[in-house]
Amino acid sequence: MKNPYYDASRPHHRPDGFQNNYQPFAKKKLGELLRWRWQAWRKGPPQMQQALPHVAPELAFIEANAGAGLQMTPAATWIGHITVLLQCAGWNILTDPVFAQRCSPFQWLGPARRQPPALQIDQLPPLDLILLSHNHYDHMDEASLRRLMTRHSAPPLIVCPLGHRAWFAKRGIFHVHELDWWDSLCLPQQQARQALEIVLTPAQHWSSRTPFDAMQALWGGFALFCQDAHLFFAGDTGYSPDFADIRQRFAARQSARPDGGFDLALLPIGAYEPRWFMQSQHVNPAESVRIFQDLACRQALAVHWGTFQLTDEPLDQPPRDLAQALAAAGIAQERFAAVANGATLRWPRRWQYGASEAH
Repeated sequence: MKNPYYDASRPHHRPDGFQNNYQPFAKKKLGELLRWRWQAWRKGPPQMQQALPHVAPELAFIEANAGAGLQMTPAATWIGHITVLLQCAGWNILTDPVFAQRCSPFQWLGPARRQPPALQIDQLPPLDLILLSHNHYDHMDEASLRRLMTRHSAPPLIVCPLGHRAWFAKRGIFHVHELDWWDSLCLPQQQARQALEIVLTPAQHWSSRTPFDAMQALWGGFALFCQDAHLFFAGDTGYSPDFADIRQRFAARQSARPDGGFDLALLPIGAYEPRWFMQSQHVNPAESVRIFQDLACRQALAVHWGTFQLTDEPLDQPPRDLAQALAAAGIAQERFAAVANGATLRWPRRWQYGASEAH
């Protein structure tokens, strides 16, 4: 299919879709898929060593914070898998909303949720923005998006990579803004919100909604800049030099200190085994720590684990592997937190610890 966005000056564009910057993604062959599933069957189902951690969400804080305007406490609440409620500088933002029981085209087949969302859709505050990283079913759930767009008279703005607008339009959803890699959307300052810049950043991944549309929609992560915080949402990714590129791209507006980059990064740590099959598309915890270092993060929240059994490692394994990777890198465990589902992480405003403010 012809790529309507094709721009020959952009290396990741192809006449029929998109591609990664450093490691071209090739869809797995049937033999590779059968080999993976055969090996998984021989090993047996992954066995957890402990129950998945879950805490009751701080509903009173979330609600009060949602209406605090410029006095909003920077906070991130992990709802489950890749879905996080970000509250900062007067903005209420949701990442990759998936509230379904299965991440699948069908709700009777596919990976089932192993613990419920920490917040139900009706418990969310009114949202300003939804950040959508790509169109895989564990990141882009149609039923969740439909409900989120109709629950209030003023729907949130969906910010997404190129190639998603037509899918939304077919479903009567038009409050959508597409970005290419390194493109930005600048939302102006308002009475109760700081100005916010959103930049779509490269990632090492791929896209597909059906067996026939691989690589036809773009994928990516998001860098967010406001006076109170610099935030990063990686979406889904394998490890690549893209993250060193991101650090270099934004160096002029951030500090040169080893923790002078992003104040908070949402980084994936799950769905990584077996490595021969998953490495090109999903980081393991050690690679996620490398991303943390590449981006010079002050703090990170671990996502993309503990909800859907997508790959071969047990659902409770990623935090243990993360702890080992952090210890090996000499990074304090609290700087890259794998919190319980439902927990809220708070952090200081950027200017409170002396880092340079966003431009």
